[in-house]
Amino acid sequence: MKQTDYGVGPDYQLPDALWQQFQSILPPAKPKIKQGRPRMDDRQAMTATFYLLRTGCQWSALPRSLGAKSTVHDRFQAWQQAGVFEKLWRAGLLEYDLAVGLDFEWQSMDGAMTKAPLGGEATGPNPTDRGKKRHQAVFVG
Repeated sequence: MKQTDYGVGPDYQLPDALWQQFQSILPPAKPKIKQGRPRMDDRQAMTATFYLLRTGCQWSALPRSLGAKSTVHDRFQAWQQAGVFEKLWRAGLLEYDLAVGLDFEWQSMDGAMTKAPLGGEATGPNPTDRGKKRHQAVFVG
């Protein structure tokens, strides 16, 4: 096993090109004040973070081979507060725009502001009252 393998399958390894982009965005590490374990490698912490995001597993289900869940979570929180993920997203968006091009003329939003097509008269004012006759519905004023 290579030193950079981190004990997970090849599908979850952080590609070198992505890591190079990520490294340029990282805030400098704070100097360690107290003695103890050495600081977790940033690449390993990002691999663990991407593993969590990609698999959808809970922090508590993070494989120990990727690192301690509390350490990875702390690093994730610090990076999120420093705006690292937004900067990474912007860099990816810019790269896509240069390679393929973004078309902001066409956009869509998920939502609708219309009445339900099958609503009709039998629909009450809320889900609890649906199907009841008007005099049976309880109205709290």
